[in-house]
Amino acid sequence: MADAGEGSWQHTTVLLHEAVDALVTRSDGVYVDGTYGRGGHARAILARLAPQGRLLAVDRDPQAVAHARATLADPRFAIEHAAFAELPRLLAAHGLGALDGLLLDLGVSSPQIDDPARGFSFRHAAPLDMRMDTTRGESAAAYLARAGEREIATVLRDYGEERYAGAVARAIVARRTEGRPVATTEELAALCAKAVRSREPGQDRATRTFQALRIVVNAELDQLGQVLDAVLDLLAPGGRLAVISFHSLEDRIVKTFVARHSRAVVDRRAPFAPAGALRLKALGRIRPGAAEVAANPRARSAVLRVAERTAEGRVASASRGGRA
Repeated sequence: MADAGEGSWQHTTVLLHEAVDALVTRSDGVYVDGTYGRGGHARAILARLAPQGRLLAVDRDPQAVAHARATLADPRFAIEHAAFAELPRLLAAHGLGALDGLLLDLGVSSPQIDDPARGFSFRHAAPLDMRMDTTRGESAAAYLARAGEREIATVLRDYGEERYAGAVARAIVARRTEGRPVATTEELAALCAKAVRSREPGQDRATRTFQALRIVVNAELDQLGQVLDAVLDLLAPGGRLAVISFHSLEDRIVKTFVARHSRAVVDRRAPFAPAGALRLKALGRIRPGAAEVAANPRARSAVLRVAERTAEGRVASASRGGRA
C-alpha cells in the first residue's frame, strides 16, 4: 500500500516477491494477509501453497472485500471484512490454529487514493472522508468539526510530524468558528497552503496534514499496536511476521517490537539467573530496488521487516489442526 498525496497510477503491489519469499516457508501452511488491498500478495501466496494450505485475508475496506469475493475463487482462500487487530477472533471463527505467516502491508492502498470519492488525496476534489471502512466510524470532516484546537495540533504534530501543526489547527478552528467548517479535500488543502509556510522540495504543503488525519480517523497506529501485541501468540514456532511500512511512525513501531522480542530478557531482580528466551528472531530489513521505485514511485518509502517466531515460549493456539 502507499501514502496519500501522489499522482495517479494503476495499483501495483509493493515488494511483492520479497514479501512472499520471506513469508511462505511451508506449502501446507496457514497464512494471513492482513491487508488484502487488491490481492497482489494474496495471489502470490496462494501460488506457493499446496492443496492443504490455507490463506485468510482481512481488509477494512468493503470495496476490497467485494473485489476478493468477485475475483478470487479458491477453496484454500477466505476473506473477512474486519480490521487486522481482530485476528484472534477471526482465526477462531475459521477453525485455524497457529499461523505459519502473517503479512501486513500498512497504509492506504492505491485504489483508495485514486478514487476521488474516498477523500484521501488532496489532488482530487471530494468530501473529506478518509475512512478505510466506509460502513462505520467518523469521517475526517466530522472529526475536524468537533475536535479542539489543541487536540488537532497534537494529532498533526504526532502523526504527521507537521512543523506548522499549531498554525494549521488554528486555521481549521477559525473556519469552524466562522460557520464554515472544513468539509472537502480542496478546502483543507487550500488552508494548508496558507498555514504551512515552507515544505521540503517536491512535497505539497498539505501532505503531512492529510497523513495525520488519515491515521487518526482510522486509528492506524492503535490497530498496528493491537495486532503486534497478539502476534507472538498467533504465530507457530518458525512462523514468520512480514510487515511493509510506508512512513517512519509505522516502521518505528514495528522495529521496536521486533527488537524488544529478539533479544534476551534479563531479570534485574535476579541478575545471575539465566536470561529469558528470545521469542522472535529478526530476519532483516528490505527496501525496494531502483527498478521497482522507477516503475512504481509509491514504493520509494517502503520498508519490509521480517521476523521469525522462535521455538521458545508459549503459543496460544499451538494446535495445527482445524484446517477446514
